[in-house]
Amino acid sequence: MKKALFLTVFALAGLITIAQKPNTLTKKEKKEGWKLLFDGTSTKGWHTYLRDTVGSKWQVRDGVLVFDPSQPASGGGDIVTNEEYENYELNLEWNISKGGNSGIIFDIQENPKYKDTYLTGPEMQVLDNKDAADNKKQNHLAGCLYDMSGDSTVSKPRPPGEWNQVRLIQNKGHITFYLNGIQTYDGQIGSEEWNKMVAGSKFANKAFADFAKVTKGKIALQQHPGSSQWRNIKIKLL
Repeated sequence: MKKALFLTVFALAGLITIAQKPNTLTKKEKKEGWKLLFDGTSTKGWHTYLRDTVGSKWQVRDGVLVFDPSQPASGGGDIVTNEEYENYELNLEWNISKGGNSGIIFDIQENPKYKDTYLTGPEMQVLDNKDAADNKKQNHLAGCLYDMSGDSTVSKPRPPGEWNQVRLIQNKGHITFYLNGIQTYDGQIGSEEWNKMVAGSKFANKAFADFAKVTKGKIALQQHPGSSQWRNIKIKLL
């Protein structure tokens, strides 16, 4: 009995030891083609939208990419990938502060004629559903296709201080969102249903004339009220 108990404890200890470290890839993931977009030590591969470097509000602390709103305003702005992506699966984890708000924006066309990332790219919402100011509309809740689709039946974020898992898949303009394993959206950019959703959203405004017109672009993490934290950001081309 004692021997069996010892072996069980030893096995559990082994599992803990070999648990995957944040911001790393397993041999299996590497073989499948996954690439890290955040190495856990630097902001390499990212820059502030329409700038050459990453602003001071974005910092790396203890293996986590942090948006710190207490830093000078001049160091703000959304950060975007240096590279553009078209057909891919993006995985990441986010952790939002109490009352916090952010987003994952994609298909961004980085051009000075577009002042903001969201003028061209759709967004998967990141939010503290309970205390954030932007929690009044159902399709503004965490995991939703921002201002277009989703509600509390699929938006099941973990509370501030806990990590949430995201899968964002885009393949030939077809996008699928998952938050903590729950599918929060599935649809085709440019379809009749999509165009109807756009027409009923803020993106119908003429300021968004080029919104979601190209299913290829850069990926952004959004500056917004509150602090946000990010890790295990990885991508696989399809």
